[in-house]
Amino acid sequence: MKTAPSDVQAIADLAQARAAVKAELAKVIVGQHQVIDELLTALLVGGHVLLVGVPGLAKTLLINTLASCLQLSFNRIQFTPDLMPSDITGTDIIEEEGGTRKRFFKFVKGPVFANVVLADEINRTPPKTQAALLQAMQERKVTAGGNTYELGQPFFVLATQNPIEQEGTYPLPEAQLDRFMFNTFIGYPDAREEAEIVRTTTSAYAGQASPVLSGERIVALQQLVRKVPVADAVVAHAVSLARRSRPADPQAPDYVREYVAWGAGPRASQYLILGAKAAAILDGRLAPSIADVDRMALPVLRHRIITNFNAEAAAVDSVEIVNRLLAK
Repeated sequence: MKTAPSDVQAIADLAQARAAVKAELAKVIVGQHQVIDELLTALLVGGHVLLVGVPGLAKTLLINTLASCLQLSFNRIQFTPDLMPSDITGTDIIEEEGGTRKRFFKFVKGPVFANVVLADEINRTPPKTQAALLQAMQERKVTAGGNTYELGQPFFVLATQNPIEQEGTYPLPEAQLDRFMFNTFIGYPDAREEAEIVRTTTSAYAGQASPVLSGERIVALQQLVRKVPVADAVVAHAVSLARRSRPADPQAPDYVREYVAWGAGPRASQYLILGAKAAAILDGRLAPSIADVDRMALPVLRHRIITNFNAEAAAVDSVEIVNRLLAK
């Protein structure tokens, strides 16, 4: 499949837009370049991201600023133990006509009806409420009161988790974890970046990001990602990575059979390729390579490989399994 000249120009424009977005984010956010790249990659694919990081690393600020740069509507949902599904999706209320006094149900949309939804500390609410996001994340729809409502496009869910505090939390089930394209870890800034953070946040400086891309443009770019051609060898590499993580697969190495209870499913292979396509065009290239697939491997596979008791006893986690798979 040949890339049309208009698509070639769109890819070149996207590479410039990426630089512009990162420049605007830099007015507010210090560092976190890899995290920003993963967020932009997931956005272009139409995927969702689970952000894991300790408190105080500006996760909420980063997401809010990104929504501003992209001219997208933004809603933040603070997940708590008493949050109900209708607090996320919306609810039907009874209204009365003034003249006839006839009563009818009216659906009031919840905070999930936005382009960018921040599910803050998603593991602090029970599974019943966590599941309220499942249909929205997969089908871009919400069903309430027997009616189905379409969500606006683009639709991008970013959920956060604190890896330290586990009391009073409800771990996400594997079915919901699989809805997230990336599991992105946010680490501490280095000494230079932390000094810059302290300098700017304790002064009168107030950075303001300017809009760069519109929602309509992002939807067009998501369609462009699907058109990017990919070589059979790159597809074979992505499929092999996912299949070798499954202990029952003939290709699985011995350490996978010993330490892994469940490996990554077909959705991992799909996201490896889509992520590689998005990474390629963000760099201004017309087709992804095997190296692009490898770049996607850790955030795509980290939460899809479920280790067993042997791994826990040997202090082997899913990150080490992914690194071993890449080493082969």
